[in-house]
Amino acid sequence: MQGKKPDPKVDIRYLKGVGPKRAEILKNLEINTVEDILYYLPRRYEDRSNFTFIKDLKVGEYQTVKGKVLTLGRHRTKRGINLFQLALGDKTGVIYCVWFNQPFLNKFFKTGQEIIIYGKVEKYAKLQINHPEYEIVKEERDSVNIGRIVPIYSLTQDVNQRYLRFLIHEAIADFLSCLRENLPTNIRARRRLVDIRFAVRNIHFPASFENLDKAYKRLVFEEFFILQLALALKKKDIKTDTRGIRHSLDAGLINSFKKLFPFELTQSQLKAINEIESDMANPKPMNRLLEGDVGSGKTVVATYALLLTRENGYQAAVMAPTEILARQHYINISELLMPLGINVRLLVSGLKPAKKDEIKNEIRKGDADIVIGTHALIWEGVDFKKLGLVVIDEQHKFGVTQRHILRTKGENPDVLVMTATPIPRTLALTVYGDLDISVIKELPKGRYPITTYCFEEEKRQNVYLFIKEEIKKGRQAYIVYPRIWLRKDATTAMKAATHMYNKFQEEIFPDLQVGLIHGRLEANKKDAIMKKFKDGKLDILVSTTVIEVGIDVPNASVMVVENAERFGLSQLHQLRGRIGRGGYPSYCILLGNPGTEAAKKRFYTMSETQDGFKVAEEDLELRGPGEFFGTKQHGLPELRFGNILRDFEIMEQARSEAFALVKQDPYFRNPRNSFIKQALRRRFSGKLDLVNVG
Repeated sequence: MQGKKPDPKVDIRYLKGVGPKRAEILKNLEINTVEDILYYLPRRYEDRSNFTFIKDLKVGEYQTVKGKVLTLGRHRTKRGINLFQLALGDKTGVIYCVWFNQPFLNKFFKTGQEIIIYGKVEKYAKLQINHPEYEIVKEERDSVNIGRIVPIYSLTQDVNQRYLRFLIHEAIADFLSCLRENLPTNIRARRRLVDIRFAVRNIHFPASFENLDKAYKRLVFEEFFILQLALALKKKDIKTDTRGIRHSLDAGLINSFKKLFPFELTQSQLKAINEIESDMANPKPMNRLLEGDVGSGKTVVATYALLLTRENGYQAAVMAPTEILARQHYINISELLMPLGINVRLLVSGLKPAKKDEIKNEIRKGDADIVIGTHALIWEGVDFKKLGLVVIDEQHKFGVTQRHILRTKGENPDVLVMTATPIPRTLALTVYGDLDISVIKELPKGRYPITTYCFEEEKRQNVYLFIKEEIKKGRQAYIVYPRIWLRKDATTAMKAATHMYNKFQEEIFPDLQVGLIHGRLEANKKDAIMKKFKDGKLDILVSTTVIEVGIDVPNASVMVVENAERFGLSQLHQLRGRIGRGGYPSYCILLGNPGTEAAKKRFYTMSETQDGFKVAEEDLELRGPGEFFGTKQHGLPELRFGNILRDFEIMEQARSEAFALVKQDPYFRNPRNSFIKQALRRRFSGKLDLVNVG
């Protein structure tokens, strides 16, 4: 309709130069609308704005040359390849441009034309650029490919850079003026941010690197701002809900609790306990993350919270991701609290039906004070009489829905989530911005540092000798593999738990007691093997990563990780955390062939530091936030523009503005905030469990 404003949300096929057939191809780049292509950011840029005289060209470098076509022609080589060549000259020399199997270019160029070329300079018998990008100089047209800072995009088959730049240039010309501004003027002014139209134009075709920086900051700020708004709304919803439980504090409880342990609690543990006490004494529901390095004593802190809720007449639930970890918690917590007359129960899928029914009946009646289990806790038929506290361990291994179901089994119970994966502050503020965070950084007193060695295959026999020496001292060892069985196509370098277990028993350690554990074993068999290892009846435990979390065997002093290059940094650190829990030196040995730079960096990082937070920072940088947790269930939307490591300062600014806005205008009733509500809904529709934004 004439006079109707163009809508950027229109299907991409209606953009000039697209049509139905090419629209299907563009969908492979997740470009479905004109708005999608406007926000399809370059992955890098090439500075083609500075022309180099031919005499100053450097062989092996990508450079831009401006000159006149001196000669041109085409011919077929002896191998039948169509070759088109032109000679380009400026006042300092001549360079040859060569294209293979593109004879049609003969129609594009004429002698005497002024053109600009860009490509890698090669030296054969003469200076030459193969398949250069080119632009015929026309005064009336501003080039998008040459003579400027040029965007380079991620591509798919049948889409090249020139075509994509052309489409984006057309989209900017026809639709840029219709883009809606989501950021309130006062925030843009305070943070010195350019408007959205300037940002989109200059993120694609920057007039200068200064403009590119301004455009990037503006787009990244908005992305982080919308994300932090969502987290601020979730936090606001929890904190303004006054239907929670106010636990009464007994001044003597913490002193009685301390006496349960043969060691002193660390300052970090006591600080975390104080923060949890303060939350639980508040009528608003607690929503706290307790993070700490492996072996830092998070379970001790969580046990105090369990005791506190029980002393106030409430039940508690502890949910762990695996039966092994659930049973480990059950053993440790039972030893502490059962002597106090507290009924601790274990509910996992491995129990017999009659036993399950008995425990569920106790939970329903309120006779079970503390229930520890896996996802079995969220089954139908598990009903708590008076649930006051939910503790979720290794919470990133659970989906958002699973956590929500457990929480609804009580009247807004307090929630404590724990993780032994140290989370960098950058990621914690992005993923857990709606939670209050307690961090335990100290290790318990008397712990020896763990020495980490990295060996390649030729040192294997030395590693076996070292294991024997440690076992002679009375110690035990883990040997961990990335897989249970060898695949048929496996290389000789690949090792598997079952194959090596047999080899250890028969050839390498025939005089030692060797056990095997992996995820395919039945729960009762896994428990029996772990008990034998913990009781010292096994010298070596051959395993997969099933022992990654929760197993505490103080006598184990050696952790060997085979094919260590196949593990992520955080996983290697988790495995290393299974040792070093006794009063003697411990050793982690990474055995493998790190062929890539990333693998070498992982090996180097592991041998250089034991600090889980430093390891996590490095892991985040190597793998990126999308893969950091090894699961997409944590609810973190993929970031299209920003990088939470590189752009952390921008994220903190965005967080500050987002939380301030939600505090002042939680329902976005101020007219200047009206577009934010729609932006939130568009961004998180079906991706994040958002509260009602009004």
